[in-house]
Amino acid sequence: MKTHIVWLRADLRLHDNPALYAACQDPQARVIALYIATPGQWQQHDVSGRQLEFIRDGLKLLSEELSALRIPLLYASADSFTDSVSCLTTLCIKHQATQLFYNYQYELNEQRRDRLAEQQLSASGIICEGFHDGTLLPPGSVLTGKGTMYNVYTPFSKALLKVLNTELPECYPSPAVREYPADLAGDEIPCLSPDSQQYDRKLFPPGHRAALQRLRSFSQDKIRDYHRLRDFPEQPATSGLSPYLTTGQISARQCLRRIVHDHPRALSGGDEGSWLNEIFWREFYRHLLVAYPQLCRHQPFTDWTRNIRWQQNDVQFTAWQQGSTGFPIVDAAMRQLQETGWMHNRLRMIVASFLVKDLLIDWRQGERYFMSQLLDGDLAANNGGWQWAASTGTDAAPYFRIFNPRLQGERFDPQGDFIRRWLPELAGIPGKAIHDPHEWAKKNRVTLAYPLPIVDHKQARQTTLQAFETARKGGNSVQE
Repeated sequence: MKTHIVWLRADLRLHDNPALYAACQDPQARVIALYIATPGQWQQHDVSGRQLEFIRDGLKLLSEELSALRIPLLYASADSFTDSVSCLTTLCIKHQATQLFYNYQYELNEQRRDRLAEQQLSASGIICEGFHDGTLLPPGSVLTGKGTMYNVYTPFSKALLKVLNTELPECYPSPAVREYPADLAGDEIPCLSPDSQQYDRKLFPPGHRAALQRLRSFSQDKIRDYHRLRDFPEQPATSGLSPYLTTGQISARQCLRRIVHDHPRALSGGDEGSWLNEIFWREFYRHLLVAYPQLCRHQPFTDWTRNIRWQQNDVQFTAWQQGSTGFPIVDAAMRQLQETGWMHNRLRMIVASFLVKDLLIDWRQGERYFMSQLLDGDLAANNGGWQWAASTGTDAAPYFRIFNPRLQGERFDPQGDFIRRWLPELAGIPGKAIHDPHEWAKKNRVTLAYPLPIVDHKQARQTTLQAFETARKGGNSVQE
């Protein structure tokens, strides 16, 4: 009897799982699912403890669902990606696997791991079959007329839309109950890593069923107002799907097809389609990661920005991490991150701009810290977002565009409701006065248990402009 092993990674779902679907196509094969934890590798990649616990919960639910289909989920642990290949090979031989099925991952280390796995398993006579899954379309399939990767989002999204308006990518159905079950039981799913950390399960209930329900609710109840409310962090206007997309508890294809099904004009410029830009930005950053592997090594896309002389200020960096910079919108956002492992996208831009453009601290420090905290930490999206804010990446904000944190707060949290929720020490300050709390305190002769601003924004802006202008002399972009 043939034995098909499905190597699960960032694809923890039954529905629309290409590798799982393909493995189940032969009704007479026994199918075994396998997950290999790599705690040492995750630590090197700064994967957050919250995300690891979210993955574990997703695995536990998936194991139950697979068991109902007579597919056992085996669990193993290996410190590094290299060790995981040895572990995979041993298990495939032990269970007399004839074929391995897996969905591609596009990061550099993951690609190297998969090539090594193919070499070792092929040498043992095991057929390896990989599938595109983490994107709407395979990386490298959306190219300019010259056959190169787009370096600007807008023309990329237009080219992507042209393809999608011709034909939507299909979603794969869930497999049926196996007629020939494997003669072994699934494993218990233990704690994945000593670094695992609890998260708010009410805020982000695990599992692909919860993800699908969240997608349906968002599509039906919120998406029409998304374009109008998306930048206001106190409004419950976003989908909250990013942790599920990152860990593969839902796919981008499922998101696209649900939105288009509910809103047929979504790909034709209607307001209902504005949220799809979030999916398209995710697509853009993942395609870039494959086209420019140096991005996986935390190198800037724009070459001249290597010359920027960043400041090394541990005191200010710690203040930023802890939400004690003296800028209310920045501090409220950072405390939200500390407490929940998630942050509203507008706030991610504000705090990233503050770290890089007000404190002139290397964007890579912020990028690593975000990964270590975020429930939805994703290399491509996180790197793309930080390089955008730092003006070092493709299609980045111009280096002379520097957010004023006070004005950002006034614009996107006008009455300070979000700030009060996360900065209780400012709860007594009324209305718009919360954006300049010390001025209000001075007028009202009140002492605040809240720090003074750690930097003068106007002066910091001039310092940053000078640093970027100096670095820019004689620079080129890496794609050139």
